[in-house]
Amino acid sequence: MRLTQQTDTSVRILMYCATHPGTTRIRDVAAAYQVSELNLFKIMRPLVESGIVESIRGRKGGIRLARPASEISLGEVVRATETNLNLADCFETDHRDCLLVDACGFNNALREALKAFLAVLDRYSIADLATDRSALRRLLEGTGEGVIAVEARPLQAH
Repeated sequence: MRLTQQTDTSVRILMYCATHPGTTRIRDVAAAYQVSELNLFKIMRPLVESGIVESIRGRKGGIRLARPASEISLGEVVRATETNLNLADCFETDHRDCLLVDACGFNNALREALKAFLAVLDRYSIADLATDRSALRRLLEGTGEGVIAVEARPLQAH
């Protein structure tokens, strides 16, 4: 299974917000990741609609996490941002022309695999990805030049 660029960017936006408490401007996120603001606005829509991110209007507006990063699971983000989690054509009702679809062991195996994949992602939060906030901030703000590597720590599932 391959996740879309929208999901990848969504996770990065959430990591940025987790390392920058309070309201964050889209312009700052776009600059940090060197992507267009327009692209980020499009990506923000499912995050706002699903209650993961809040959009604050006005002169001092921007975005912020709708709840603590520790309460936002990667599985929730994937479900909100991926438009198609069908692992095979036969999962789609438009392509159910296979005679074996209702009794197919392959279908059952793929359903089980997808369920397990999402269950693993549900065990990790955005906070788990942003445990070393100071290192992430330095890298996101461009002050990480000359930093060869950030100390790698294994993620701890909940």
